[in-house]
Amino acid sequence: MNDPSLGKIKGNKNKKIIVKPAGYYDSDLSVSPENLKKNELEKFVSLLNDIKDEIDLIYINPLEIASIDKEKTEAFKGKLIFNSESADYVIVDSNADSSQKTLTHTSSSPSLSSASALSNSSSSTSSPTLLDKNSVTSKYGIYKKVKSNEDIHQIKDYLVSNKLSFVIIDLEDWRIIPLENIIASLQSTSIEIFAVAKSIDEVETLFTVLELGVDGVVISIQNSDELKQVSSIINKSTFEIKPAVIEEIVDVGMGERVCIDTVSMLSRGEGMLVGNRSNFLFLVHNESIGSSFTSPRPFRVNAGAVHCYTIIPGGTTNYLSELESGSQVYIVNDKGIGRVVGVGRAKIESRPLKLFKAKINEKEYGSIIVQNAETIRFLGEDGSILPVTHAKKGDSILVYSKPPTGRHFGMEVTNEYILEK
Repeated sequence: MNDPSLGKIKGNKNKKIIVKPAGYYDSDLSVSPENLKKNELEKFVSLLNDIKDEIDLIYINPLEIASIDKEKTEAFKGKLIFNSESADYVIVDSNADSSQKTLTHTSSSPSLSSASALSNSSSSTSSPTLLDKNSVTSKYGIYKKVKSNEDIHQIKDYLVSNKLSFVIIDLEDWRIIPLENIIASLQSTSIEIFAVAKSIDEVETLFTVLELGVDGVVISIQNSDELKQVSSIINKSTFEIKPAVIEEIVDVGMGERVCIDTVSMLSRGEGMLVGNRSNFLFLVHNESIGSSFTSPRPFRVNAGAVHCYTIIPGGTTNYLSELESGSQVYIVNDKGIGRVVGVGRAKIESRPLKLFKAKINEKEYGSIIVQNAETIRFLGEDGSILPVTHAKKGDSILVYSKPPTGRHFGMEVTNEYILEK
């Protein structure tokens, strides 16, 4: 369950990837594209079936897939977005005459009255769609090129007054500021904001504008590797990392700690957020740095004692002892940029442990218990590496902190009395 109260953790769990055939050369979605060549369509269908679990929506003319073998259309089911009543997300023509009442299954944009007719009726005289989908369940929205602030005001008024579900925004030269204005104006609604991405490099910006980002991007991809690039951007999150001062260090004797071996190579400056309290987590560095006695293990984080918390995708927490092969965790760098990685294995072993207490201010403080060894390291305020064996009272280290709340099976509970020591 995603936790909206996790401060500046910016999770992207519900972001949508909307793929468009590379053969649709015109990025203007108000223009009905020419049909793909047979080899282009076959290549696109093959790609979609390989990546169908990784994509959310597909921008393609439903009439194009009529010639495809039915067993190959599973990747399209429930995922079509196009200016056709046969789509699941129907792009309506905002400039159409509102008196138009006829529904047709063509590539031309259906009118707003078509959307209203289907939305307000439990039955329709329309023929079944190509994918045997019930048209009544479709969502309706518009595509709009934004050139001025006046366009933004018109978009909001139009979407809200006509009870539409989404908007696809196409921006030209000025991209960030107009998008910020659109997101700000629609953030109190349930309207989904999609944006046309001109390249993969642009995707991260679109997903992080105003720390909210758009709800989805429309992008042409050529292969599965490009999709992986987009997916890795979506899986990033942002954490507000702050410096805290170590106030106390105590040897606590033997206990069990958890060593997390991930399935990814970790870089200098990256680690896991771990702590005795879910609202105050220490940035524990990975083992990409070796020593005179140990080789680097750049996939590993010696995270902490079995009872410690760490944040997992979705905004909930796990105890370190709950992590196992196949689990997912956040890896976060000293700038607060997080990414989701898989756990290859979690090793629980008895080791000598040490307690660290740190404090930001009178309301933000916490502690962590980690193995007492040179290979376990914090990150200093300046990004420097600080082995726990060298850390001392007064040192400033990086943590993630937010006001204290209770947790019930990992989910945050507000307004609950809680005192942790």
